[in-house]
Amino acid sequence: MSNAAEPAAILPAPGNLETALACFDGLPPVTVEEMLGPWRGSGFATGHPLDGLLEHYGWHGKRFDSPDEVHPLVFSAGRRLVSVNPALVPTGLLVRPPGVVRTPLAIRAFALARPLLTTTRPTARLRMTEYRGVVSATMCYDRLPIHDVFRRVDERTLLGVMDLRGSDRPFVFVLTRDEARPGGHPPVPHRP
Repeated sequence: MSNAAEPAAILPAPGNLETALACFDGLPPVTVEEMLGPWRGSGFATGHPLDGLLEHYGWHGKRFDSPDEVHPLVFSAGRRLVSVNPALVPTGLLVRPPGVVRTPLAIRAFALARPLLTTTRPTARLRMTEYRGVVSATMCYDRLPIHDVFRRVDERTLLGVMDLRGSDRPFVFVLTRDEARPGGHPPVPHRP
């Protein structure tokens, strides 16, 4: 694979929201079918209050079982993965400037409470929606005013933007196809 096809060569350096959004705008859309399967998540720092926060809490990524069966918050719990119900997470508290939610005590409290927050049921759906002038696969949370919109970086990498009602800054993140997990799907084909 050439260096130009490496995600690091395509994505801008973290740190600037405008640059990240310009990159997002230049990427091709992805279809719902191409999203199916497990994905590992990682933040993409742009100065958003969520930057790095999910990783501190053990966020693993997202799982798209079908267009109507999506697990948006998959966390590592020891040697297994669990889905957390996003409706039970205090989103308003998390998107405020860093504070108590980044302390070791808060992270430990989440680990202890996680069994009460987990679910085996899907809590989101995939749909094609228009965002920033392009129709692309979008994860719509069932009980929260949040849409995660995706664009293709390469066959195994997506750039995502979380659009949260009431927030003037989207949260930017990266998904990489999780080849190590059962139920993995073939790579996202590249379309010119």
